[in-house]
Amino acid sequence: MQRGQLAVLSTGDSVNLTAGKSGARMILVAGQPLREQVAKYGPFVMNTQREIVQAVEDFRAGKF
Repeated sequence: MQRGQLAVLSTGDSVNLTAGKSGARMILVAGQPLREQVAKYGPFVMNTQREIVQAVEDFRAGKF
């Protein structure tokens, strides 16, 4: 893999990695699938498009 790439793993209970000569850095995230609708826009991730619109409006209004 090259810098900036993503791998999605689906089965198994271990991950084996080998770094190159200059070493390696990675983030490993694990969790159960949500099995829910996902809406996203920029940094916002919600369940519906309406929730995305509300989050953007709240952000622009300085509410968070």
